[in-house]
Amino acid sequence: MMKSMKMIGSLSCCMWLVMAMVTSAPDNAPVLDTSGQALQSGVDYYIKPAITDIGGRFTLIDRNDSCPLYVGQKNTSGSEDFPVTFAPFVEGETVVREGRDQKITFSAFTICVQSTAWKVGEKQSETQRRLIVTGIDQNEGIAGPAGNYFRINKDADIDGVYSLQWCPTELCPTCRFICGDVGALIENGKRLLALDGSALPVVFERA
Repeated sequence: MMKSMKMIGSLSCCMWLVMAMVTSAPDNAPVLDTSGQALQSGVDYYIKPAITDIGGRFTLIDRNDSCPLYVGQKNTSGSEDFPVTFAPFVEGETVVREGRDQKITFSAFTICVQSTAWKVGEKQSETQRRLIVTGIDQNEGIAGPAGNYFRINKDADIDGVYSLQWCPTELCPTCRFICGDVGALIENGKRLLALDGSALPVVFERA
């Protein structure tokens, strides 16, 4: 009798776990590139503004003649632009999905001996907006390297147009992050990317 009760209890537990897994299964739509194809992890893509007169593709910016390099835009698109790859937080995920946490890394070799992954950096002195720099977040804490995880949100009105945001709640659902949209910030003639301002609408073009 006791064995039967234990077996029933184990089966009930397993069924609950399966139901929980099904309920939490990802249903976020895939992010689409300019050809209408789903973005794939580990594949090179250019990120560029959806509006043509607000700068070129996203690239690495030498902000102050020293390392680390910052994430920004060229004033116009050209041969010095770098593509990026996406690495979803969910292990084994091969499709880049809307509203999900992922690392974004430039496919580039630089003179700075460090990662080219995007990371939330320091505040810009004049605007107090948080800049986006490259490197690995060393302040891992309980939530892990939260500063390295960004997400892509769909524009509500235009298909294929998105915005980027730092709000890694998938990495740490119980954390209270001060989330911020990714937009442009002009400093000394250079277009840097920063949080805490208007979101910059973007599209993704396969390299």
